[in-house]
Amino acid sequence: MSRIMIAGTGSGCGKTTIVCGLCQCFKDMGLKTSALKCGPDYIDSMFHSRVLNMRTGNLDSWFCDDETIKYLLARKECESDITVVEGVMGYFDGQGFGTKGSSYDIAGITDTPVILIVNCRGMSNSIGAVIKGYTGYEKDSHIRGVIFNNLSSRLYKDAAQMVKEMGIEPLGYLPYKKEAVLESRHLGLVTSAEVEHFQEKVTCIASQMKETLDIDGILKIAENASENEIHYKEKKKRNLRIAVAKDEAFCFLYEDNLDYLRQSGCELTYFSPLKDSILPENIDGLLLYGGYPELHAEELSENISMRKDIAGRIQSGLPCIAECGGFLYLHEYLETPDKEKYPMAGIIRGTGYNAGKLQRFGYMSVKSVKNTMLADKNQSFRAHEFHYYDSEDNGVDCTATKPTIGRNYPCIHVGENHWYGFPHLYYPSCPEFAEQFVEKAAQYKNHFK
Repeated sequence: MSRIMIAGTGSGCGKTTIVCGLCQCFKDMGLKTSALKCGPDYIDSMFHSRVLNMRTGNLDSWFCDDETIKYLLARKECESDITVVEGVMGYFDGQGFGTKGSSYDIAGITDTPVILIVNCRGMSNSIGAVIKGYTGYEKDSHIRGVIFNNLSSRLYKDAAQMVKEMGIEPLGYLPYKKEAVLESRHLGLVTSAEVEHFQEKVTCIASQMKETLDIDGILKIAENASENEIHYKEKKKRNLRIAVAKDEAFCFLYEDNLDYLRQSGCELTYFSPLKDSILPENIDGLLLYGGYPELHAEELSENISMRKDIAGRIQSGLPCIAECGGFLYLHEYLETPDKEKYPMAGIIRGTGYNAGKLQRFGYMSVKSVKNTMLADKNQSFRAHEFHYYDSEDNGVDCTATKPTIGRNYPCIHVGENHWYGFPHLYYPSCPEFAEQFVEKAAQYKNHFK
């Protein structure tokens, strides 16, 4: 197996830019490349997917046990010559001040060699202190090489010699180039589809890498990764058709969730609440995942036929999961960032509004307080939230608990055929709940068709 993790000293150090550039370099060499993202982030996975023109995925050790992590990784590796894993936040950043859920945790579980990205802007000799701290912080850091980001060519020779003396391989540098930056904007996040001249930027990044990075050295480190075995669990196959919202307003989709449904025999049919007039025909379930509906509120509102069709189908019993942006779409009204209100699907009373700051951000454990579509009373599962919006009616059918501080609060609307709320579900971490959704879709099909 050829595999590397690209980890960083912190958020914003250039991990996604470098991963996209490396994937382009490997593609240009004729290597079939796959990519994965540590943690619950689906934005970076969208960047990987656009560069590689293939489905990607996530590795999250807070959501999943070690065997599931290895299984998800091995499924991608068996399809490729080399796998690139992008870290999350700073290399050791996990839950609170622990390493659970960190890139370091994933590297240990999967025995993946790590290349550390150091943002050198504003530093010279202090670069050595940063690298020494990272490589010595834990007993086995798994760090085998370093890429110096935002470093000038005249400083690279001294920086390379410094890390060589620490026993770490210098793998080149990248000078700062404005035209080779994948920027962020709305809510600190921007999807690959929103980056102007995306492919030109990636090509520019890859071209620079071919000049100043040791690509052969990176590949050599990747060849030292150990093999992870697949322990495949056969899923019950159904012949179901599930509608999935996917467009500029609804784009936060975990590919691992969709893969789980495909493996269960579900045909996924995509539709656009922005552009299509009604839902696809002959569907047995509906998924409204997250995204940026608030940026498209006027257009979503003007598509009256779609709003009415979704509301009517849900009210007739069509099984539906709506998360975050999908949850906001089901409200009576949705507020734009400029505080204008537009009518939405009208399933949830009240308004989804701009709270102006992150709300209930991060991982959580969720317990059902009654029997629901996905879980029996007192059953628990893990979830994740990232949103600046809030609701006048978040629901009271589950209780969420923050794992590090113990804070808990009511959330989610659930019933016999629906699950609506801000928390995002990750099906590999709670397969029994995904199975419940599939079972409900099968019951709907048998009852109504």
